[in-house]
Amino acid sequence: MGRVTVKRRVLRLREAAAAHRVDVLAAEEPLEIRLDGRPLTITMRTPGDDFDLAAGFLVSEGVVTSPEEVTAIRYCAGATADGANTYNVLDVRLAAGTSPPATSLERNFYTTSSCGVCGKASLDAVRTVAKWRVDGDPAPVTAEVIAALPDRLRAAQRVFDRTGGLHAAGLFTLGGDALCVREDVGRHNAVDKLVGWALRDGRLPLASTVLMVSGRASFELVQKAVMAGIPILAAVSAPSSLAVELAAETGLTLIGFVRGSSMNVYTGEGRVDLVPG
Repeated sequence: MGRVTVKRRVLRLREAAAAHRVDVLAAEEPLEIRLDGRPLTITMRTPGDDFDLAAGFLVSEGVVTSPEEVTAIRYCAGATADGANTYNVLDVRLAAGTSPPATSLERNFYTTSSCGVCGKASLDAVRTVAKWRVDGDPAPVTAEVIAALPDRLRAAQRVFDRTGGLHAAGLFTLGGDALCVREDVGRHNAVDKLVGWALRDGRLPLASTVLMVSGRASFELVQKAVMAGIPILAAVSAPSSLAVELAAETGLTLIGFVRGSSMNVYTGEGRVDLVPG
C-alpha cells in the first residue's frame, strides 16, 4: 500500500529564529481507476481506502448502485522498474449484465485534489439521474446536532493531527453519531471513500443520514450526496451557486458555514429544527 504520510526536512522560521526540522506531509499520489480493464479516470488522492474510493466514484457516476454489481476490485500494473507494485492502478470488474451509462465511459476524466472532476463536457453531463430520491426523506435533524458535527468530524481525523493537510467527510446519524469518517487531500475523494464504504457494506441508499464535510460544498459534493441517497449535506464553509441550485432541484438540505452555534441553511430548511430556547 502507498504511504499516507511522507516526512520532509524543512527550514522552520519563527520570529527571529530559524532551525531545520522534520515535517510530516499528507501523501498525494495518482490513482488510475479502470473499469473491466478499460481506463476510466485518474485521481490525485491520499493512499488508503482505495477500494472504497473506486467504488464510491462509480456510485457517483451512476455506474453501480449495489454491491452485487461489483464482482472484484484489485490492484494491477503500476509496477516500478524493480518490480514493486506502486498500488496506483485499480481495476474494477462488473457483474455480467451491469451496463454503465454511456456518458460515464465517453468522458475523459482527470480529477485533481483541489477541484474534483475537470473538463466535463457540459453541466447536463454531470446531472446524473439518481436511483434514489432524497426529497421524500423527512430526515428531521436539530440545529444543535448539526452544530456539533464539525468538532466530531475533526476529532476523528487521525492523519490531519499529524499533517494539518487533509480534508474529511463524515457520515452521521440524525442524532449525531458517527457511522464512518474518511480523509483525503481532496474532499471529493473523501466523500467517494465514504460512499464506497457504504456500497461495499450494503448500506445504500443512505437515507436519514447527514454528510458533514470540511471546507466548502461544491456542485460535485451535492451530486455525490444525492447519488448515494443522503438527504442532508453540511459544510464548514460556503457552498457554490451551482451546489445550491442542484440541492434545491433535488430536495437535498444544504447547510454551510457551520461554525459554533451559527450556520446558514440554503435549501431544505424544513428538515432543520431550531435549537430550543
